[in-house]
Amino acid sequence: MDVLSDEQRLQSAKTLTTVLYALYAASCLFGVTAVVAIIVNYVKRDDVLGTYLESHFRWQIRTFWFGLLWMAVGWLTFILLVGWLVLAANGIWLIYRVVKGWLYLNDGKPMYP
Repeated sequence: MDVLSDEQRLQSAKTLTTVLYALYAASCLFGVTAVVAIIVNYVKRDDVLGTYLESHFRWQIRTFWFGLLWMAVGWLTFILLVGWLVLAANGIWLIYRVVKGWLYLNDGKPMYP
């Protein structure tokens, strides 16, 4: 019976991870969803320790913080026109990270070997 409950917990965590990827994807239109996602990532991180989903949480957390860093750099250099390129590259990078993470999650693979 414990094995079944472990499987149910893993499936629940996988569903949560999927929802978090959706929130990060929605942040391209509504930035606040990324803030919600990062909070949930930190609150629920202990629930996925020792599973392949731990790597997805790490991937999502890094995506948020590096995305925020490059967004800040883009806005600070916006007036120099290079900021436009930084913001565009950051947007493309964010989409790449969400799509890659979602695909690996769908295949049941960890993000890092």
